[in-house]
Amino acid sequence: MPERKQEQTQDLNQLRKVRREKLAALVEAGENPYEIVTYDQTEHSKQIRDHYEEYEGKNVSIAGRLMAKRVMGKASFATVQDRDGSIQIYVSRDDLGDDAYAKFKKLDVGDIVGVKGIVFTTKTGEKSVHSKEVTLLSKSLQILPEKFHGLTDTDIRYRQRYVDMIMNPDVKDVFIKRSKIISSIRRYLDAKDFLEVETPMLVENAGGAAARPFVTHFNALDEDKKLRISLELYLKRLIVGGMERVYEIGRVFRNEGLDMKHNPEFTLMELYQAYTDYNGMMDLTEDMYRTVAQEVLGTTIITYKGVEMDLGKPFARMTMTEAVKKYSGVDFDGITTLEEARAAADAHHVEYEERHQIGDILNLFFDEFAEDKLIQPTFITGHPIEISPLTKKDPEHPGKVLRFEMYMNGWEMCNAYSELNDPIDQRERFRAQEEQLAKGDEEAQTTDEDFLNALEIGMPPTGGIGYGIDRMVMLLTGAETIRDVLAFPTMKSIKE
Repeated sequence: MPERKQEQTQDLNQLRKVRREKLAALVEAGENPYEIVTYDQTEHSKQIRDHYEEYEGKNVSIAGRLMAKRVMGKASFATVQDRDGSIQIYVSRDDLGDDAYAKFKKLDVGDIVGVKGIVFTTKTGEKSVHSKEVTLLSKSLQILPEKFHGLTDTDIRYRQRYVDMIMNPDVKDVFIKRSKIISSIRRYLDAKDFLEVETPMLVENAGGAAARPFVTHFNALDEDKKLRISLELYLKRLIVGGMERVYEIGRVFRNEGLDMKHNPEFTLMELYQAYTDYNGMMDLTEDMYRTVAQEVLGTTIITYKGVEMDLGKPFARMTMTEAVKKYSGVDFDGITTLEEARAAADAHHVEYEERHQIGDILNLFFDEFAEDKLIQPTFITGHPIEISPLTKKDPEHPGKVLRFEMYMNGWEMCNAYSELNDPIDQRERFRAQEEQLAKGDEEAQTTDEDFLNALEIGMPPTGGIGYGIDRMVMLLTGAETIRDVLAFPTMKSIKE
């Protein structure tokens, strides 16, 4: 096997050498393809295929990557792949002339070409372009993977996404659909009078979520800064400033592990609306998911790995305590002491830490027994105050807050609050978080004095929510891991 691999490497090196020699010959002849700065591309492959009746017999100008070439003496066929797909071209010596045809025959798979010609159908029924002119626009010096086997090495696919997109058209389709999903979200929110804003990524206090931040050093001020883990605290400042309805779609950074649903940098959308509460956020979420799916997919029914989820039906609603009771049999409404909570955890093999309170243990039970059972769209409410430091208390249920999380396919898809706007209560919550930090909770939040000052200025009753855009894209595209919806996922560096 090592010998076979060595032979393949030698073969590839020889092929690369030949391509560089071809480039050198072009440069020597004054035909350096890299000096071409523009090309008049007037049509794309799909446009021609979908509207063939309009294009048949007409002159077109296409451009793209040469993906296959079959030279047959005085005439040849080739395949050109562009943004939207691929189309066959017919090239003959009679049409191009001896010199131009000879140059065409020297082209390699992977080269970028421009083609001017007439649209027609071959005897075998293939919609094609009868080439009258072929121009080399960029020389490919690398060798694309062998087409029959494709690019299957997962590590290479993620590291060299550009090759992945060339060899696997479905990959490019995912990112096109991702763009359409985000555009659809923007249209939806803009129509509801939300303003899209931008807030800092480099911050002094990385608050708004339970996560460990990345820390960097700002040389000009000789200060340590953090990359944001959330968008929340700055967006709330804008609510204080009177903007009333704001949203941001942007990257956040969390110093955590990699798995099928987590990447250390990912896309989060948060929105805040004054004069509403978490019930308003619930209605908005249900309607937005339904609208985006219908607009992008043409249906409100999502099928993910054979499992059908219906966004067209009203989303289910259940409290965290109800979910835990349903799936574990433990009724936390009957647990009143920490000792009872710990005993229940011990009996059900739920691991907890010394610092955990009853609410923390309830949440651990939910994670262990309930979360992965929530396949159809479901709103979970009644979160314990211990895990909700930025949320208003529920006046009817002591120890609980006005919050929901929405689950689909066993995944958390979003997290919403009736936002805490009491600066005195918020300071106490921050103090409790500082105590957890001192006890070893690296994800606990720290006190943000400027945010507290903003609350003291006065924030109206507000509903807020955060959406994991990448997970939404995964469900709507059928992608198996978050890496499949991130064009350039985080990878471990290759040591030379």
